[in-house]
Amino acid sequence: MNLTVEQIAEEALSLPSEARALLADRLVESLDPLEDGYIWQLWLAEAHTRRDDVRNGLIKTIPGQEALDQVRKSITR
Repeated sequence: MNLTVEQIAEEALSLPSEARALLADRLVESLDPLEDGYIWQLWLAEAHTRRDDVRNGLIKTIPGQEALDQVRKSITR
């Protein structure tokens, strides 16, 4: 049976959050290590963009504890 990427994603999204996290880890680990440098550069660019957005007042920051509380609340729904 050949599933499309969209079908696989739909099935994966129906899994419990812990199973989705494990699946995400497995998928990331399966990526080509030669692409790591490229992916690192993309993350670095994203980090710089986010930093600049905060410095320029484009994004409102929230305290770390509040962020963690929001994440915990969204996970337990």
